[in-house]
Amino acid sequence: MNDARSTSTTARLAAPAAGPVLTSVVPSTGPAAGNNTVTLNGSGFAGITAVLFGTTPALTYTVNSTTKITAVAPPGTGSVAVTVKNPGGTSNPVTYTYAAAPTLTAVSSSQGPASGGTTVILTGTGLSLAGAVMFGATPATTFTVDSSTQITAVTPAGSGPVPITVTTPGGTTGPVYFFYLTAPTLISVTPAQGPASGGTSVTLRGADLTGATTVRFGATPATTFTVDSPTQITAVTPTGSGTVPVTVTTPGGSSNPVAYSYVPTPQLSGLSPSQGPVDPGAVITLAGSGLTTTTTVRFGADPAAFTVLSDTTITASAPTGPAGSVLVTVTTPGGTSNSLPYTRVSAPHI
Repeated sequence: MNDARSTSTTARLAAPAAGPVLTSVVPSTGPAAGNNTVTLNGSGFAGITAVLFGTTPALTYTVNSTTKITAVAPPGTGSVAVTVKNPGGTSNPVTYTYAAAPTLTAVSSSQGPASGGTTVILTGTGLSLAGAVMFGATPATTFTVDSSTQITAVTPAGSGPVPITVTTPGGTTGPVYFFYLTAPTLISVTPAQGPASGGTSVTLRGADLTGATTVRFGATPATTFTVDSPTQITAVTPTGSGTVPVTVTTPGGSSNPVAYSYVPTPQLSGLSPSQGPVDPGAVITLAGSGLTTTTTVRFGADPAAFTVLSDTTITASAPTGPAGSVLVTVTTPGGTSNSLPYTRVSAPHI
């Protein structure tokens, strides 16, 4: 009996160890340069003598327990079978994929407002497994991997030029640059009023106006505009009415508004009296509408001294002129009024 027990015990001690079993490698992808840490999960990891990536040994490995090994991947390419060995044999293989290093070649568009929110297209190679898109040290607001050569991303807030990089299991790309632009500002519009029919040339002054893409009067684009310098734009007003905000838009954003007023065309309804002497000085009362902003009163081609009493009344001093009829008009920023006849009568002679 003692001999039988001894033989049984010896047999158990001499039995070979069970072969290891692999269930997963996490992560299952990594850079072709290797040197990244992966975790091997499974069972029977006692007495491990080797961890292989294809035929290449891991750079280092640590048996954490009978179900876990931490290893540092060697360099490699393509997909390889990861196996582990112990005296009981070699495990089943689990696939590990070496990802090519990603590259970035272009970004479109390459500029936008400091507030962020610009949608850009990143072009390159090896982008399929992108895990991060960075604008400097700030992650993209959102990004979508369109293909292995393209990513669509939305810029975060930022300032100045920043490097864009993409990180995949294959590594991090070299940079392409995005330029954050300062939003334009407006200080003034000159003149600040004009006719409702539009067509007035105005000068906008401010800062950061270079690259202006739109000048708006309210919701209506300027008829035309020219960027004269970073601080000045010349624009032609569209038709409009009332007081509207003027804004300028550049790739850096939209400016603050400045006010521009559309002035109705003045109308004349009567002159009192409608005749007077050829000598200067006769006081004439002009009745009408839209007269508040009057800049000129003319008797024919001759300007007259005048006083604006209200939006409907002006008094003017008739200039000298030959006997006969002459047309009286009023001009405001809204344009020139209709004309009414004024008759100069010669003094009688005895």
